[in-house]
Amino acid sequence: MQKHQTWGSQSLIASDASLDDEQKIVDRIYNAVLQQTLAPNTKLSEAAICESFGVGRMKARRALLLLASQGIVDLRSNRGAFIACPSQREADEVFEARIHIEPSLTAQVANEVGDDGLQTLASHIEEEKTARRGQDQQAIIRLSGEFHVLVATVSGNSLLTRTLRELVTRTSLIVALFGSGDSSCCREDEHVRILDAIRDGDGALAAQLAREHLEHIRLSLDFRQAKPTEPDLVSLLRAP
Repeated sequence: MQKHQTWGSQSLIASDASLDDEQKIVDRIYNAVLQQTLAPNTKLSEAAICESFGVGRMKARRALLLLASQGIVDLRSNRGAFIACPSQREADEVFEARIHIEPSLTAQVANEVGDDGLQTLASHIEEEKTARRGQDQQAIIRLSGEFHVLVATVSGNSLLTRTLRELVTRTSLIVALFGSGDSSCCREDEHVRILDAIRDGDGALAAQLAREHLEHIRLSLDFRQAKPTEPDLVSLLRAP
């Protein structure tokens, strides 16, 4: 089986055997965005990706195409690939979409979740607490975002899970660009309260808490000044 895509005038054909390398690139960049260590508008040099992962340019390009399809990367004609850089309008649209989706989804999970789903969410909350105790800021930021995707995951709806994954990633870009120290990750107790409402089967309360939680994040942003950074891309993406 082959996948065929084009970038400019070049044909990009991927065999199944090459997809693992591309997925590693996608996952590493996704996690760096989620942890807010890879800032909006960062140029993703093909050479740096090749050096970081030990792959050829075709695999790097296919990975960038996958990231572009998820809204994580912008492909700019004659300029290359850049981490997406949301505007204030786009930020408003992201939060509007999340507020439409997440409260009702969280209520559904509260009404329908089984023991396995509850254990999955509870284990994740314990990981968040461990990261906070260890003051591991990157892990705190990553886990904060992943909680929202995990709620969609335990709902069993794969389409909503993919949608939330993209929205959460875009939120990380927005917070990296416009956030303060207080908004770089979710408030410490809010996920715990959402989980308690889910565990109690209180869909109405779970939905209310989810909405308030998103509004707190949105209100903590400051659109007057962006904070782009220029990381060492090779060091950032290279496997430890």
